[in-house]
Amino acid sequence: MSEMKKLRAAVVGYGNIGRYTIEALEAAPDFEIAGVVRRDPSNVPYELRPYRVVSRIEELEDVDVAILCTPTRLVEATAQQILPLGIHTVDSFDIHTDILQLRKNLGETARAHGAVSVIASGWDPGSDSVVRTLMEAIVPKGITYTNFGPGMSMGHTVAVKAIAGVRKALSMTIPTGTGIHRRMVYIELESGYKAEEVIQAIKSDAYFVHDETHVTVVDDVDQLIDMGHGVHMTRKGVSGTTQNQLLEFNMKINNPALTAQILVAVARATRRLAPGCYTMQEIPVIDLLPGEREHWIGKLC
Repeated sequence: MSEMKKLRAAVVGYGNIGRYTIEALEAAPDFEIAGVVRRDPSNVPYELRPYRVVSRIEELEDVDVAILCTPTRLVEATAQQILPLGIHTVDSFDIHTDILQLRKNLGETARAHGAVSVIASGWDPGSDSVVRTLMEAIVPKGITYTNFGPGMSMGHTVAVKAIAGVRKALSMTIPTGTGIHRRMVYIELESGYKAEEVIQAIKSDAYFVHDETHVTVVDDVDQLIDMGHGVHMTRKGVSGTTQNQLLEFNMKINNPALTAQILVAVARATRRLAPGCYTMQEIPVIDLLPGEREHWIGKLC
């Protein structure tokens, strides 16, 4: 790897994904951690003691890229505050139906301030989107099914936790086949709330309204949590005029750890992009790797 200037990254938000992002940055040869932005900068856990912890990204020095580890519904507002500073942003926004509008909104701000924003860069949407794009290119006619889980959905779990009356939550995604999923939600109730009202609010949320959703009230959510997840994608179709082409992609993962690693890889790619907003499909995959393209062409071709 050539001696490229290290990118200085700020981690914005310090939940599960934020913790794993720190680990991924520490392991990366081409990054420095500029600091961590969180709501309560006085709360500095042991693993963050080597770094500056602040409440505003403006308090950090020479930040090249901000890795947004916030809940999805805070991504746009957070990015809109950071991009005008000329700092690139990457995020794992995961509401599929809102991606095009977010790309438009952040693209306008990013171009106006000479910055780069890469959105929806987790594993789905994100790296799985890249795989689906490749599948579509090499089997142009056919059907792709994306089956998630069984496993804990970070985005859905965060969405449940935001609902009034929920003290703790876990949302499990159970594949039933052909891209259809069941949501199994487990919650602890805050005192004073009625279970049936909270359950109805969960089922009416945009994250759940289109899926079969079952909500169970439990005594201790922590006893149920396992951050393992996975995906199995298949595409069956036609290449040219040749029938019966079958493609498969399968992985079993730790959800926040993989999300964090992808965010770091995408943050790396921002140094090669012109100002604007992008999704992962729009980035050359070789730029997700550290160092010069020639090194990876020689190694991987």
